[in-house]
Amino acid sequence: MREAVQLGVRTGSHERASRQGASCGLLVAVLLVAVLLSAAGCAGGQSPPAPSADIIIRGATIVDGSGTSARRGDVAIKDGTIVAVDEQLSIEAERVIDAKGRVLAPGFIDLHSHSDIPLVTDGNAQSKIRQGVTTEVIGESGSVAPRKDAAPGSPWTDFDGYFAALEKNGISVNVLSYVGLGTVRELVVGEEDRPATAEDVQGMRALVQRALDQGVFGVSTGLIYPPNAYASLDELVALSQLAGAANGLHASHLRYDGAKLREGLEEIIAIGERGAVPVHIFHVKVTGARNFGRMKEVIEIVEAARARGVTVSADQYPYVASSTSLTATIPQWAENGGSDRLIERLKDPKLRARIRKDMEDPNPTWENRYQSAGTWDNIQLASIGRTRGGNGTSQSPNRKYEGMRIGQAAKLAGKDPFAFVFDLLIEEKGSVGCVYFIMSEDDLKLALRQPWVGIGSDGSALATEGPLKTGVPHPRNFGTFPRVLGRYVREQQVISLEEAIRKMTSLPASILGLPDRGTIAAGKQADLVLFDPGTVTDRATFEDPFQYPVGIDTVIVNGEVVLDDGRHTNARPGRVLKRRDNRSTDSRD
Repeated sequence: MREAVQLGVRTGSHERASRQGASCGLLVAVLLVAVLLSAAGCAGGQSPPAPSADIIIRGATIVDGSGTSARRGDVAIKDGTIVAVDEQLSIEAERVIDAKGRVLAPGFIDLHSHSDIPLVTDGNAQSKIRQGVTTEVIGESGSVAPRKDAAPGSPWTDFDGYFAALEKNGISVNVLSYVGLGTVRELVVGEEDRPATAEDVQGMRALVQRALDQGVFGVSTGLIYPPNAYASLDELVALSQLAGAANGLHASHLRYDGAKLREGLEEIIAIGERGAVPVHIFHVKVTGARNFGRMKEVIEIVEAARARGVTVSADQYPYVASSTSLTATIPQWAENGGSDRLIERLKDPKLRARIRKDMEDPNPTWENRYQSAGTWDNIQLASIGRTRGGNGTSQSPNRKYEGMRIGQAAKLAGKDPFAFVFDLLIEEKGSVGCVYFIMSEDDLKLALRQPWVGIGSDGSALATEGPLKTGVPHPRNFGTFPRVLGRYVREQQVISLEEAIRKMTSLPASILGLPDRGTIAAGKQADLVLFDPGTVTDRATFEDPFQYPVGIDTVIVNGEVVLDDGRHTNARPGRVLKRRDNRSTDSRD
């Protein structure tokens, strides 16, 4: 700690009453000398000493991220770093923020985000900053790199290029990424359902290693999504070994989370054991009414693996609905070869009938989101189609169905629900997003109580206006973190405030390997969030998701105020975080 800071910290000791008279005289003499010296300095043209901190937050209820009990205190920030934390600091600062007893926590780390492209569109990250998120983890299965060719608006082919684009435009949040093995497989093997050859595996390993060399934190998979779904365990292990050797991890959307959830868990654990790599489960959950109550089984399997030395962690979002493409209801054989081949099959009457038959099979071999939902009325249309025309101003006429349940939309269209779904996928070239109501509140709460489960939104940095306001997306994009604090801490008391903050801060920092973030302590990066625990809550709903939360009014990223009394300052102090040489670094290195 710097000398100036050390000298400025009050010890809290008091003189005894019998010594007060002598101390008073001495204090007056010292003050007189100080005044005379100050006057002499000014007369000589010297400037008064600069403040020893940039920002001091006074009178906060500090929940430091470690899980320990809250305490009252002050926090001083200098040059983007926390320089002092104490019950009361007498340091001078350029700015003083009166916390008024509100909770001061480390900035939240979103363990599972899809802000890859939204951050290029608008680096202000409005819907995340307003939740208290200061670090985003991107790159699930389909990552922004590597690419064969640059594209309009996204002129990069590798992670170096993508990171440079973020830094050029500026971002309000910190960002780190995985390399998606779905993207890697598509580049080398293609979109066909076939085993990877030895040559293919070597080609994929080369791409993964290059991404690791450029600073990604590991590999990720989305094993219900083609072409990632076509990868074998041996292939996944061969690629994940590289992440393990680089002290990274393998994060995965499991292949199964419904009837075959045990197989899905055993697969990711096997990758961890055989690949010598820590494994992380995206949005741990149990889907389908027939499987409600099986979260206990999930916990038993994971804890047995952890007991024998496998590093396993997970994240979750606090909602009983998931969100993904409408194609998740389609059997994977029908997607073999990509979206164009899917459209061809949906236009063929015989194949169309076969697809429907497989969708209606109550015991599918694949993770069938239609079976998870049980009825079309449990699936809501969230986003439909792409812009039509070269200027991007014309929208799909099917967007009138956004926000409707599929049963309702099919009735409005005068079609059988299956016919409606197939025709919609044809017309929109497979580009239809949905919200699936497929989980149990009791399972959600049980997962939340597990010490190895952190918080991840599985959402994007959106905004209530501008180009990022489109469709009727899942409310998790706007409400994940305040919903945990409001609904599950304050209202239902599922976990304590200190434990909730730990799940949002030091736990994800530990999982990812971010030693300089995730707690409030001297020497840590100054990512901080100030909120009112009595009012913090989410406002976004499934019907009206474009609503920012309340109760979070100040967010600081790398020592700079980004959310100031509820107003986004347009500051973009976020950094690209990279993993190199067994340590995390940021874009300053």
